[in-house]
Amino acid sequence: MNNITSEDYSLNHREFAILGLISEFPSHAYSVNQRIEERGMRAWTQIGMSSIYNDLGNLEENRLVDSYNEEVDNRIRKVYQITEKGLNILKNRIYNTLKDYKGRNDPDFYIAFSMLPYLSKQEQLEVFSSSLTMIKTHKKELEDMLQSNINQPLNVRGLFIHPIMILQTDIEFLEQIIEEIQNGVDQVDSKDYRK
Repeated sequence: MNNITSEDYSLNHREFAILGLISEFPSHAYSVNQRIEERGMRAWTQIGMSSIYNDLGNLEENRLVDSYNEEVDNRIRKVYQITEKGLNILKNRIYNTLKDYKGRNDPDFYIAFSMLPYLSKQEQLEVFSSSLTMIKTHKKELEDMLQSNINQPLNVRGLFIHPIMILQTDIEFLEQIIEEIQNGVDQVDSKDYRK
């Protein structure tokens, strides 16, 4: 999937979220903010109203979105839409974020997962299989470390036990996702994201 050169723009977390929202349909800053509120995104991401304007400016300056003016209720609003360059960078970021997920609390993972329809079925299987392999490897490393510290007090062993349990939950989650993708269970938004 890596069709983006290293010279291309690197999205920060907020830009990743905002570009994903703009990719759904042309939007003005206020409607982007409304969707952030409606979807509860502020609970797991740091996007303030003023940062939306700054990030939209950066995205436009780097030609990931373009804009046009629209009159609504006798007011002029600037409407943003994703460019082809922006769509390519967005798809690449989704792919790499999901592929490199290591089972930690990662807000970028949630953003990328919400945009899963951008990836083909094969790409979805690739990214989740890669992530699953990494998480299983990391879990095994922690289990080995726990075993060599088995005689330590609980406050030491717990530092291994807790992440092992979290990783086990991530493993079960990814195995379920892979199974549903393989079985053709289409539970994702049916909008055609892959323009």
